[in-house]
Amino acid sequence: MALVAVTGGAGFIGSNLVNYLVRKGYDVIVIDNLSSGKEEFISDAVRSGGARLIKLDLKRVRPNELAKYLNDVKTLYHLAANPEVRISVTSPEIHFNENILATFNVLEACRLGGIKEFVFTSSSTVYGDATKFPTPEDYHPLIPISIYGAAKLACEYLIITYSVLYGIKSLILRLANIVGPNQSHGVIVDFIRKLRSNPTVLEILGDGTQRKSYLHVSDLLSAIDVTLNFLRTSSSSFEVFNVGNRDWITVKEIADIVVEEMGLTNVKYVFKPATKDGRGWKGDVKFMLLDISKLMKLGWSPRYSSAEAIRLTVRTLLGRSHE
Repeated sequence: MALVAVTGGAGFIGSNLVNYLVRKGYDVIVIDNLSSGKEEFISDAVRSGGARLIKLDLKRVRPNELAKYLNDVKTLYHLAANPEVRISVTSPEIHFNENILATFNVLEACRLGGIKEFVFTSSSTVYGDATKFPTPEDYHPLIPISIYGAAKLACEYLIITYSVLYGIKSLILRLANIVGPNQSHGVIVDFIRKLRSNPTVLEILGDGTQRKSYLHVSDLLSAIDVTLNFLRTSSSSFEVFNVGNRDWITVKEIADIVVEEMGLTNVKYVFKPATKDGRGWKGDVKFMLLDISKLMKLGWSPRYSSAEAIRLTVRTLLGRSHE
């Protein structure tokens, strides 16, 4: 099997991808500084010999040094990033360094190392406050409302330019909210943590009417396969796909699922809107539903609805994934 590399491979989505690739027989180089990722997430893959972990900080590594680790790599999956949208409002330099600078260093290493396939997990936040739902890939203008979204969009343009200039075929995936095993941040984790601390009261950021699309990570993995196969047959140097669900769900509905799955009753919801229009924080996109018709035309469709993905993830995080 071919040798592939996954940056951020010890993180939430990255570890799921690494384990998936190893199960399919690939040899995987995992590059992670373990700032948020955990070795335990990929321990089985490493023990089996299918994956090898290289501890590197991509915002500090020299591209020519990184390129030395990528000899014979066919495809590089670039997932390393800081995923915390809220942090980008108060500490924008974090997202410049961990998203834009890190991506530049990885692209340069790919150029120097002759890697010809590049897969990037972008974000629905590049659309900002879209006025069309579902939002298609050709929606304009792209006006992110968070530094996180702006950083992801900057990375997209870097990748596109490297594709055009240097012949690196690139796949840009604009993701909805992804949930599943190994998740360590996000609304589900936040709600479970709060309810374990106080099972009678749940503080909810925003007014609870925020409505977004959620996708189980297993559905994302199949989407990556489908879109990468399409890229390989495409005459274009790059392809952009939305990856999300056909439906969406409110924050209050997510809270209801978490409360139910934890077996709690009479929980008081305390809403904490950070803006006049009820957002959870400044820079939070209140409504998000991606148009996934381009992806579905390739024969892909999500197995789980947004609510089903949420419920399955809650059960997994509570240690009841087999019920």
